[in-house]
Amino acid sequence: FAQKDVFQLKDLEKIAPKEKGITSMSVKEILQSLVDDGMVDTDRIGTSNYFWAFPSKALHARKRKLEELESQLAESSQKKEALQKSIEKSKIGREDTAERAALLKELAALRQKKEQLKTEIDKYRECDPDVVEEMRQTNQVAKEAANRWTDNIFSIKSWAKRKFGFEESRIDKGFGIPEDLDYID
Repeated sequence: FAQKDVFQLKDLEKIAPKEKGITSMSVKEILQSLVDDGMVDTDRIGTSNYFWAFPSKALHARKRKLEELESQLAESSQKKEALQKSIEKSKIGREDTAERAALLKELAALRQKKEQLKTEIDKYRECDPDVVEEMRQTNQVAKEAANRWTDNIFSIKSWAKRKFGFEESRIDKGFGIPEDLDYID
């Protein structure tokens, strides 16, 4: 900021130890840190890297940030006003009156009764025709699946008898198949 000039790294390595008391070994690291933080600008021109930092850039950055924050403040103020108006509109017709209090009390009583009736219905749910029909359909699907697996077991047993010449009782014993295995009717 003080010299308002453009420098190369080797110039900064000479100037920094004399003017600012920074060791020449750490100049490159500090400079890279300042570039990463956006406090110093850098650009490559040809084969050289140039570094600079002007006070006006920081001033402009602060001005932009200030303008951005002011616009956010204005937007927030508008939203607040809109919400205040919405609240005022919502309050219209909701004044606390005896009639309103009675209606709210009745509403609470009806909601409680609704919950009681729901629990009553849930107690008798197993007798509901829709639930019973759903259970019948589920049972039918399970029965078909069990018969399909029984059929698969019989097919594998007959294949094993043909392929390896095992006796049926030996296959049943080896695989833990009960002797009374049969289709479900």
